[in-house]
Order: sequence, then structure tokens, then C-alpha cells
Amino acid sequence: MLHEYRDIITHMKEKESENAHFMKIFHKHNELDDKITKAENSELVLTDMELEVLKKEKLMLKDEAYSILMAYKKEHSL
Repeated sequence: MLHEYRDIITHMKEKESENAHFMKIFHKHNELDDKITKAENSELVLTDMELEVLKKEKLMLKDEAYSILMAYKKEHSL
């Protein structure tokens, strides 16, 4: 997720307790990504509707994570 911001994410992970909300979003996004990939590879059975819901949730998490990253970047002059 947001690979172009890997340096900022690494910086945030070093201070994980201060960035608990971001880390929760980050881990949840990765869990959803894994689940979606398994469903698309027929390793996990989901209806089209269930898959769509997961994809929308993943996108919302990515948007929220992006907002947090941009605020963190600005705050820490990164």
C-alpha cells in the first residue's frame, strides 16, 4: 500500500505507539488485500458482492491512510 511513501511509513513504524491509528489502518488494509487476492485466485470463495464490499473497504482505508501520511509528512518535514 502506498509504496511510493515507503520511507514515511518506515519512519512511522519506528514510532508505532505514536501512530497506532495509522498502523491499525495499515494492517487492516494488508489483511483485506490478502483476502481479496485469495478470492481472485479462487483460494477463498466469496460472492461478487462480498468481494466488492471488501474492495470498497480497502479503498476507504487507503484514502484514510494517505491523508494521515500527508499530515505526518508535513508535520515532520519529510
